[in-house]
Amino acid sequence: MITDFKGKTAVLTGAGSGFGLECARLGAKLGMNLVLADVQQDALDKAAAELQAAGAPVLAMKVDVSQAAQVEALGAATLARFGAPHFVFNNAGVGAGGLIWENTAQDWDWVLGVNVMGVAHGVRVFTPMMLEAAAKDSAWTGHIVNTASMAGLLNAPNMGIYNVSKHAVVALSETLYQDLALVTDQISASVLCPFFVPTGISQSQRNRPNAGETAAKPTRSQLIGQAMTDKAVGSGKVTAAEVAQKVFDAISAGQFYIYSHPKAIGSVQTRLEDVLMARNPTDPFAHKPELGVELKKALRSG
Repeated sequence: MITDFKGKTAVLTGAGSGFGLECARLGAKLGMNLVLADVQQDALDKAAAELQAAGAPVLAMKVDVSQAAQVEALGAATLARFGAPHFVFNNAGVGAGGLIWENTAQDWDWVLGVNVMGVAHGVRVFTPMMLEAAAKDSAWTGHIVNTASMAGLLNAPNMGIYNVSKHAVVALSETLYQDLALVTDQISASVLCPFFVPTGISQSQRNRPNAGETAAKPTRSQLIGQAMTDKAVGSGKVTAAEVAQKVFDAISAGQFYIYSHPKAIGSVQTRLEDVLMARNPTDPFAHKPELGVELKKALRSG
């Protein structure tokens, strides 16, 4: 359990917006050194300027987390500037929806590359540094937070590729927690599973490689999925800043699962009961049947 953040170093991917930016803002208030990584240069520059103005020592790098060499370069730069980071927020993520058979090979490469391999690279690059620092100093402590989603615990229809990626992040994070516990008492991990919170996730296409060149025209189901996500995310009542506070509170408490909307856990329980009883998956719209009717109608029309 870590309660003293002053003077500690945090690496944050996806730091130009959403949870990454809000965690960085909180880190600056707590007197931390900040390593900011984002694929969007203008957002990164703006975040770096804001946090430097707030008095935080900042190292900012443009990084595509799906690329192993770029995350390795981020690791080397972090080590050179601040030493081993005490905190790593593997937060960068992208969203994509539509009926699962309509996703192209490029869709799979992009979403899994960022959402899964981005976290894997962060764990692979930074954990050994943290373990080495802990081995040298018995008072040194660290924590890794991976951003998954409630989509890592549920399987809502028409967003399969995203569900797959976030389930992988939950599995990776649970394993990381257990693996760390085998070798050290000084470093632990958490997984963040937010529900619908207003961030930049629903506009992920802005950072898609070659988005305007070779991207296929969105299918009907993908357009419907995008509209539904925009509506749900945009109407979210919990802010990214509030979620960032929950993250720091969880680190302080040594809490693994971090939820933005604890009430949504009821749906997770229903899914796990389906698994335990070997019953067919429960209708995800059972609590709001009109949504299911609306989605079926939209997908079956035309």
